[in-house]
Amino acid sequence: MHAKDILIEGYGRIREEVHAAVGGLGPDELAARPTPEANSIAWLVWHLTRVQDDHVADAFGLDQVWLADGWEKRFGLGLPRGATGFGHTPAQVAKVRVDSPDLLTGYHDAVHAQTLGALRTLTAKDLERVVDENWDPPVTLGVRLVSVLSDDLQHVGQAAYARGLLQSAAS
Repeated sequence: MHAKDILIEGYGRIREEVHAAVGGLGPDELAARPTPEANSIAWLVWHLTRVQDDHVADAFGLDQVWLADGWEKRFGLGLPRGATGFGHTPAQVAKVRVDSPDLLTGYHDAVHAQTLGALRTLTAKDLERVVDENWDPPVTLGVRLVSVLSDDLQHVGQAAYARGLLQSAAS
């Protein structure tokens, strides 16, 4: 198995878990927060998708799906166009409200498709290319892709946990 195949499998797992975390939930459940300082399921899924979109597009020289395909307008969050959620305040987290999980999964699926397209082009040598010199050591494409994969899996796990909290409180 090649490294790109492992990455494709890993990013596929994110997509599966995103669908499982939000499927069948209504707007209030998606926006619910265990505490006023906590993140909602909608925010977690939006954020992990924005990070993947932003970082993968940057690393491969692609346009972000968020902007290029009009997702920013469809969501209508009232946040800066390029916002990804880093450093969001509780008030900014509260702005991430959606009427349906379909908006979240639609955006995630579009980002996932772009990510897979980029991953399928990878060679082993590509993974060694430096994509960010702001770190010591500089970040390679391989490290960036694993970093996004790790971050996204953590956030989708948080969304699944929050869903479990909602379901246990309702029963």
